[in-house]
Amino acid sequence: MTSPSPLLDPLYAEAEKRRQAGALTYAGALTPAESLELLKLAPEARLIDVRTRAELDWVGRPQIGDGQYVHIEWTRYPGAVPNAEFLDQLSAAATPDTPLLFLCRSAARSKLAATVAAKAGFGKAFDLLEGFEGDKDPSGHRKTLNGWCFRGLPWLGA
Repeated sequence: MTSPSPLLDPLYAEAEKRRQAGALTYAGALTPAESLELLKLAPEARLIDVRTRAELDWVGRPQIGDGQYVHIEWTRYPGAVPNAEFLDQLSAAATPDTPLLFLCRSAARSKLAATVAAKAGFGKAFDLLEGFEGDKDPSGHRKTLNGWCFRGLPWLGA
């Protein structure tokens, strides 16, 4: 994947390595730090947070560049009802060429969202590895092993 900025090329190369290694059906996957770097280098990029409104209210969200943060629920709360308007909302927020970084709590829903986006023609759909809160530790707590928050990246608390 070629980019307008040569500084983006190493990020896209890492994402591509992960795409090939994982046989991913979307453009690839980036770590939280790589994702933040891509957002800084590509102002047209969008971080698509697919968590529920309740998760944002209870936990917080990434703090990134103006206009780059977009919230589109993958499922609705309560009840985990699929968001039937997901692709329409995504199309209203980005073009098929926009670099999209999909984020959820622990990088499960974001993979699904990236898959659906890529299938719908969004050619630069990436999964943001580790998610916002990361995996659970042995005690069942998040933000202690990995994820956007654990990595010390900018975020706004609830």
